[in-house]
Amino acid sequence: MTVNDAVAKRVSDLLKANNMSQYRLEQESGIQHGSMQCIMNGRNKTVTLSTVILLAKGFHITLTEFLDDEIFSSQDLELE
Repeated sequence: MTVNDAVAKRVSDLLKANNMSQYRLEQESGIQHGSMQCIMNGRNKTVTLSTVILLAKGFHITLTEFLDDEIFSSQDLELE
């Protein structure tokens, strides 16, 4: 699994957990729809730290809380 895949999975899980739509996350985070689609569909191969910070802000959580998931500590996480 790539870092981008892990970020997309974490976003998907948080959307479900918070009963939140992708549109609302886009509005709360300031990430444009096209960019969000690229992340969620795996077309974006290089998610930046800035984007991850915006995603965390969109969920109203800290960066640490966003990254505090076993998916990011996996030994199988591929770096591009």
